[in-house]
Amino acid sequence: MKKDNTKRISIQEQKPDLRVVREIKTKPYSDIDLNNWKEYSHIKTDTWWEFASRDNTHGHSNEYHGNYIPQIAQQLYERFTKKGDVVLDMFLGSGTSAIEAVNMDRRCIGVELKSEQVEIVKNKFSPKELVTDVNIICDDSANERVKEKIQARLDVMRREKAQFLILHPPYDDIIKFSDRKEDLSNCSSTEEFYELFKKVAKNGYDLLEKGRFAALIIGDKYSEGEIVPLSSECANKMRELGFKMKAVIVKNMEGNERAKGKTANLWRYRALNGGFYIFKHEYIYVFQKV
Repeated sequence: MKKDNTKRISIQEQKPDLRVVREIKTKPYSDIDLNNWKEYSHIKTDTWWEFASRDNTHGHSNEYHGNYIPQIAQQLYERFTKKGDVVLDMFLGSGTSAIEAVNMDRRCIGVELKSEQVEIVKNKFSPKELVTDVNIICDDSANERVKEKIQARLDVMRREKAQFLILHPPYDDIIKFSDRKEDLSNCSSTEEFYELFKKVAKNGYDLLEKGRFAALIIGDKYSEGEIVPLSSECANKMRELGFKMKAVIVKNMEGNERAKGKTANLWRYRALNGGFYIFKHEYIYVFQKV
């Protein structure tokens, strides 16, 4: 029989002429009270996530092409983190992970390759938040040296390891994010992309607390007339590192798209002419470090 590591706390509530004992039941990785699970109807527990549009409130914006929508972070943080936990994002980009961490009373360490992007993201936070809640490291997330920098930030935050890991890599060469050779969007081949991604995931694995969770947000691509399954290949790289796969979530991409209109008709023609189907989804793989 598996050991039940559910945390139970008794709280006494005083009512007129009646003393009621209410028990709070939580997991070590979440603040969700399982004894009141019906109150969490906003938390998704199925594998189809559909959002009509991206959330552009509370510090979020859509100025950076290729960032994931904040609703993903909202769902994952409430499900797999506790207040005060540290989220580690190895591809920080526009800072979605960090913004939502602050919004939800979590903290974040983010790694971003481009120095100019780091400065843009820093301007989204107050000087105090950049000391207490958000640490941004400008470096190559695939390089072994980045682990020492992350560990130093964890020490400042008084944590030995991170409590949640987010990996939202470039979808191979679909979007070129920079001219840097270390940029995964500039790999000379898809095989090189897989190997560099595995190095990033390994760094994240080493810095993640045992028993805690990780999320891989990624889609596939078409190349030379056939589909390239980036998502499943990257997920397998994570399994090779020792991650246990917990879920494969399909998320609609319509909330991510910037412009449709005339381009939608163009892609429809190309699909009919080329014998393929237009992507309307991406994947969120959920893993646990065991």
